[in-house]
Amino acid sequence: MESFLIVISGPTAIGKTAVGVRIAQHFGTEIISADSRQIYREMKIGTAVPDAFTLEQVKHHFIHSHSISDYYNASKFEEEALQKLSEIFRTRNVAVVVGGSMLYIDALCKGIDDLPTIDPQVRKQLIEKFDMEGVESLRFELKRLDPEYYQTVDLKNPKRLLHALEICIMTGKPYSSFRTHPCKPRPFVIIKIGLNTERSVLYERINKRVDEMVENGLEQEARRLWPFRQANALNTVGYKEWFACFDGQMTRDETIDKIKSNTRRYARKQLTWFRNDMGINWFDIKNESQIIPFIGNKTSKTGI
Repeated sequence: MESFLIVISGPTAIGKTAVGVRIAQHFGTEIISADSRQIYREMKIGTAVPDAFTLEQVKHHFIHSHSISDYYNASKFEEEALQKLSEIFRTRNVAVVVGGSMLYIDALCKGIDDLPTIDPQVRKQLIEKFDMEGVESLRFELKRLDPEYYQTVDLKNPKRLLHALEICIMTGKPYSSFRTHPCKPRPFVIIKIGLNTERSVLYERINKRVDEMVENGLEQEARRLWPFRQANALNTVGYKEWFACFDGQMTRDETIDKIKSNTRRYARKQLTWFRNDMGINWFDIKNESQIIPFIGNKTSKTGI
């Protein structure tokens, strides 16, 4: 029988976890988390990790499986998630992926290009350049080496700029040339579900979630992680704003407002990315009851 991978994506705070759990329970299967931050065990409150009750309802993978000190990326996720899927498909013919990390979902569904291992010395030199000359120097260098990627990358994200420059320098080729290969074949059928709703409702959900995170101790969690703020994993909405607060750059109230506005901005970025994927079947979160029948119709030929 064919195997089916059900992918639940959409903007942050839309309700992906609850929908994914209901789908996994319906099909009697397990969930792979495609969230690039929930994977880190030190980051619990600020990443909206499913609570203990939810984790007991359905078995989840890639939740708190790594440390912020571990080097992890979309390529590693592709390799490890495919291995986990092969294990799940030995006893089930449906698996569920839930998450809003665009690169992780693309890596699992389409494959990620094989990129070279970066020479630590190259990375060290670029980081020193960033520390001494700022992000503008990285932008200038990327525009020179890869003008195509320069037009699409988030120029405010030094991590993305550094990564692209590492590839350019290591290979002598533009980073964009590694991003144009066709999709890798997968031994399963992929059914993509996108969740969304009216913008005002989404923003309300985001603001409410941030308030709940603060009530649950986000500030204290961020303070515990403050000594490790240089870790790539912590360059994340919900943490970097608190670090700026602890450095005296913002008040507490300003920090909470900044987290809300940056989260809303990230949600817009997610939606822009996902809307470029014509394979996603969109549902308003208010109509989530239609999702399981839709999936059932897609998989009915196998008798699932």
